[in-house]
Amino acid sequence: MKHLHIDIVSDIACPWCAIGYARLDQAKRALAGEIEFTEQWRAFELNPDDDAVPEPILSALARKYGRPEAEIQAAQADMKGIAKSLGLNFEKMQERYTCNTFDAHRLLKWAATKEKATPLKKALFEAYFGRAEDVSKTGVLIGCAKAAGLDAEEAQRVLESDEFGQAVMEEERSYQNAGVTAVPAFVVNQRYLISGAQEADTLVEAFRTMAQELDHNAQ
Repeated sequence: MKHLHIDIVSDIACPWCAIGYARLDQAKRALAGEIEFTEQWRAFELNPDDDAVPEPILSALARKYGRPEAEIQAAQADMKGIAKSLGLNFEKMQERYTCNTFDAHRLLKWAATKEKATPLKKALFEAYFGRAEDVSKTGVLIGCAKAAGLDAEEAQRVLESDEFGQAVMEEERSYQNAGVTAVPAFVVNQRYLISGAQEADTLVEAFRTMAQELDHNAQ
């Protein structure tokens, strides 16, 4: 069977990253038995300033993009509809506040050593977009770890240390130097780049083409 490895560059605070992963999941299911996939989550921070005061998301985005708040609200309402069609909970996405996700990325690195990075990532998306929880807070992160089937005491130990911090910073720098400036970004076999939350059908077609090219080049 053909094999593709996907490095998923994303941030917990990015709604399109949650949508993009759900569509990726659909594509992988459609290709079951045809292509085998492995994946690894890679860090990216939309709000890297850990000293920034949390702001209501609608006003923060309106200022960032220079657009009326009502326009931002309408765009997010559309996103909620897309998310719902994919089985994602985005009910509180307009009530959330900006937050720094560095510790969440550290916790994801730890979860990957337990083969639980994807369940934790999904729990973090659910907390932030579904319940408008502050995913920079230790208590929220520990709750997400428990929801992902991870040990709460060990999660707390990691969060109270600086463990995996260097790995997160180096990873972010590496992908920025490689030209990744927006997320989600899917890097396939360290050779192909798919940017944005593409539709599942688009991903299926792209993965088939990539797998065929790699297979041909290997012959």
